[in-house]
Amino acid sequence: MSDDRERWNERYSHQDDPGRAVEPIPQLERRADTLPDGRALDVATGTGDNAIFLAERGYDVDAVDISDEAIETARARAEDRGVDVDWIRADLADFDPGRRRYDLVTVRYFAALEYLPDLKAALAPDGVLVYEHHLRSSDPVAGPSSDRHRYRSNDLLRACLDLTVLSYEERRRPVDDGDDAGDENAVAVATLVARRSSGGSQSYPFQ
Repeated sequence: MSDDRERWNERYSHQDDPGRAVEPIPQLERRADTLPDGRALDVATGTGDNAIFLAERGYDVDAVDISDEAIETARARAEDRGVDVDWIRADLADFDPGRRRYDLVTVRYFAALEYLPDLKAALAPDGVLVYEHHLRSSDPVAGPSSDRHRYRSNDLLRACLDLTVLSYEERRRPVDDGDDAGDENAVAVATLVARRSSGGSQSYPFQ
């Protein structure tokens, strides 16, 4: 078993509450009615918040995570809510998302800039990427203990300028049950919503 899998299995072995409320990325939930329907990929799914939310909205969902414990917890939560998800236990370094397969790709709290070219290529034409991750911050915030696992300001935005950026923001918000444990009561996050499209004349969601 890889060191990463052992580490994440240890973490998720202490987070086994299938009845916990499903709390997807807030921007994903807020924009759900404006996103393309169809097939979705949830990267680093953890206990499945994004994947379950999307399955409940009718998406065909593939959800990938390195942790056996996370996948089993996510599977139990999905069964309790009566939805089907294709749970895939894999290291993203070994996972091939294919090309133009997904109408929606979601990523939360996984430092994956090196994998972004493959994830963007996996988007179907006009497919949308929703990505949220921790930021380096001078404020006392919850999340990774090391800045090595946090993005600098605008890192995520710069990495996605080949997409049509529909929304990008950096902010603090209160900690919820889906966030990393910590004494602080807020997380600092960057959230990006971007579409695989190009050209000077496009249709944009009405917000």
